[in-house]
Amino acid sequence: MTGPAEPLPTAAPDAGIRVLICEDQPLVRAGFATVFAAQNDMEVVGEAADGRAAVAAAERLRPDVVVMDIRMPLLDGIEATRHLAGPDSPSPARILIVTTFNVDEYVYEALRAGASGFLLKDAHPGELVAGVRTIARGDSLLSPAVTRTLIGRYAQRVRPTTPAPSPDRERLKALTPREHEVLLLISRGLSNAEIAAELVISQETVKTYVSRILTKLDLRDRVQAVVLAYRAGVAPGAD
Repeated sequence: MTGPAEPLPTAAPDAGIRVLICEDQPLVRAGFATVFAAQNDMEVVGEAADGRAAVAAAERLRPDVVVMDIRMPLLDGIEATRHLAGPDSPSPARILIVTTFNVDEYVYEALRAGASGFLLKDAHPGELVAGVRTIARGDSLLSPAVTRTLIGRYAQRVRPTTPAPSPDRERLKALTPREHEVLLLISRGLSNAEIAAELVISQETVKTYVSRILTKLDLRDRVQAVVLAYRAGVAPGAD
C-alpha cells in the first residue's frame, strides 16, 4: 500500500514547463520524475499517489501538464481527469494519460473525459518528454496508430445504432464541405503537415481550418474532434 506523495516545491516562474506526476507506483513515479528533472525546460512541481490527491495537487499547484495514470486508488485517473479537464471545469488542465496497452477502453473514456492525449508506459523516455512538450504547447497527442487501435476499437460501441440523425451528427452540419473533409482527416490521426499534403494546401491553411472546426463545434482540441467524429459515425475505418 502506498502513501500519499509529498508535493515538491513549486517551481520558479521561469523554470519552464511545470509538471505534476500522478502515479500510484513509487518506482514508476520516481522514474518519471528523474526523466523530467533531467530536462532543462521542465520542472516537477508535485507528485500524487492517488486520484484524490491528484485533483487536490493540480488545483493547488496549477501545473502546465498533468501526467496521469488511469488505475489509481481512491479515485481513478478517468474521474480525476473529468474533474480537472471536463466540461464543468472552469480552467481545464492539460492532461497526458500514461497507461498500459491492455486498458485501452479506459484510455478512450479518459479522452472523452478531457485528456489531451496519452502514451503507453513502455514508451521511450524521449517520447514521454516530447509528449509533455506537445501538450504544454496546447496540441493534442494522438497518432494514427492510436486512433486505429484505441479509439477505432470502440467506435462501433459509440456509433449511432439507428438511421435517425444523432445530436453529434447534427452538430457537423455547421461545417463547410472542406471543413468536414479536414475533420475526417483529423479523425484518421493525421497531423497538420499530413493533412496539407493530402489536400495539397499549406499548413497555415490547415491550421485555419482546424481552428474553425474547433470553434464551430465548441471543442477544446483535436482529441475531442476525433471522439465527436466517431460518436457521429462519420470517422473513416471505424467499423
